[in-house]
Amino acid sequence: MSSPTGPAGLPVRMPRPRQPGRHRRPEPLAAPEGAPALVLAVPGAPSPATRSLAEEVVSIARSELPGLDARIGYLDGDDAEFPTLQSMLAHAAQERTARYEQARAAGADVKPPEGPVAVVVPLLAGPDNALLRQVRQAVMESRIAADLTDVLGPHPLLAEGLHVRLSEAGLARADRARLFTVATAADGIILASVGGEEAVQAAGITGMLLAARLAVPVMAAALDQEGSIAAIAEQLRASGSQNLALAPYLIGPEIDAGLLEAAAKEAGCASSDALGPYPAIGKLALAKYTTALGIAPQQPQGAPVR
Repeated sequence: MSSPTGPAGLPVRMPRPRQPGRHRRPEPLAAPEGAPALVLAVPGAPSPATRSLAEEVVSIARSELPGLDARIGYLDGDDAEFPTLQSMLAHAAQERTARYEQARAAGADVKPPEGPVAVVVPLLAGPDNALLRQVRQAVMESRIAADLTDVLGPHPLLAEGLHVRLSEAGLARADRARLFTVATAADGIILASVGGEEAVQAAGITGMLLAARLAVPVMAAALDQEGSIAAIAEQLRASGSQNLALAPYLIGPEIDAGLLEAAAKEAGCASSDALGPYPAIGKLALAKYTTALGIAPQQPQGAPVR
């Protein structure tokens, strides 16, 4: 049976037929034409380190969804080096209008843009009412039609990220299945959150997932409530845990690093780094965006517990 040939009789690479059945590869997802921008709302005092973190998060989101228009707006920006959330929403609206007018001028039969200009995703692992009020206020003051999503957690991928950060600090095994020990591994974890009691409860859900991964007790406490960290440390020690570790249930920009250091000192234990630009953060931010638009079949799944 002859195969198709191209110029000079060379064989032609034919497209593979789609694999039938439920095991076929999913079709790659791309941002719909004219889709709203994803605007990452970054809390805290802007800095080069914060910008680097936010840029890495949106870079991960763009790599997961080709064609995504992803931007960064700072809650405490200055509109020079660090654009505010309000100004970023205004720019997105202006650019959408400009694209429409250019298409009309070129003779294209296009409909006027409708729906939200942007989907705003707060760069927060858990609920923080004070910061979320800031985000809502910024969206209102921009007078731009924008959807606001929930925070990123709780989610199994955040438990995975916490596990990785603890293992990087030498406070947990990277993999329970491997036959080695970590001399400094913690036998009790304090999951530090900000945002009051609601944030502690939300962190506790991710804490249960982390406890399942590490097979050690994990309890959540509030960094912004005086005595909360020390009280949880005392409770863990009373239940038999002696080598404690502090795991920040935070992305990073939302809190002063000095507060984490003080909390670890108060609890008398070592601390891992905040989640930072862990790859799952970008994937979760994108999942919030696509879910808001109704183009995501499901949330990203966490890695299996080992």
